[in-house]
Amino acid sequence: MVGVSPAPEAPATDLEADLAAALDAALDPVPAGRLAPVVDRLIRDYRSGSVPTAPILRTGDDAAAYAAYRMPATHAAVLDVFRRAAGRVPDPAGLLDLGGGTGAAVWAAAQTWPSLRRATVLEAAAPARALGAKLAAGAGAPAVRDARWEPAVLGTGTELAPADLVTACYLLGELPGPVRDALVDAAARAAPVVAVVEPGTPAGYARVLAARARLVAAGMTVVAPCPHSGGCPVTGDDWCHFAVRVSRSSRHRALKAGSLGHEDEKFSYVVATRSDTDGAASGRVIRHPQSRKGLVTLRVCSTDGSLRDTPVPRSRKELFRAARDTAWGDPWPPA
Repeated sequence: MVGVSPAPEAPATDLEADLAAALDAALDPVPAGRLAPVVDRLIRDYRSGSVPTAPILRTGDDAAAYAAYRMPATHAAVLDVFRRAAGRVPDPAGLLDLGGGTGAAVWAAAQTWPSLRRATVLEAAAPARALGAKLAAGAGAPAVRDARWEPAVLGTGTELAPADLVTACYLLGELPGPVRDALVDAAARAAPVVAVVEPGTPAGYARVLAARARLVAAGMTVVAPCPHSGGCPVTGDDWCHFAVRVSRSSRHRALKAGSLGHEDEKFSYVVATRSDTDGAASGRVIRHPQSRKGLVTLRVCSTDGSLRDTPVPRSRKELFRAARDTAWGDPWPPA
């Protein structure tokens, strides 16, 4: 649904606090010692690279462990994706989240688009649906609080109800290849905007690249991160991915046996639309900027489909100041 977003019903900072409070309320009663071995198993399962034959989240403790160690990072990555796509896609009123787990994408969409009014999560694992609904129940945003959680086993014959935005976040790696392809095609038929997010690994990037090709073949235009819909210029042993820093709670540190107060979540993604895009496309910085005295060098994926290192010397004053403030994943040149 195209239009200017109305005033937010719940500021983004309030939703962030709502989610943190909901996680604390749901997870504080569960002893960390009970969740730690479950977290270890989930990490092994998700990193195995094999397609599961049954839901990974089979019990309440599985869902709680997942929410404790993965939901904050998933939420942060998807929020970053949505914010980079906002302004170049229509403001959605309805979201359909495929394999949405405990609902990270719903929270992120509501923070990004105050226009969001309806959200449906399709999820096979009953414990994840139950915990996701419990977390959402106290949210200030009606779209989160009133989200629908529906059981669904996604397959090659899945047809999706129409929505303004369809998301598949950290899902494709859990599906066989033919199901991935069919689901991306179904998403392109169901919505004018589709977002796919995967781990920022070579395998995750390969899945995103395959989904991107199918979305373009379906007549959609890529709006993020790529500034074009042509072939990806990242080749060889390299892969296109980004990162967002995630604050770790004391629970998170304990469950992952970590000492740092943060971690960097790396992810690959694509957002595509059938609608006319708003605003001019810019290139995208796809690596950490390299800085030395008097010079910033940016690796930029450009609107013409090329990949080049762009030096910005101090002599270019305003552009140099902008380059110093530019981060991995930002558009370039600045608007």
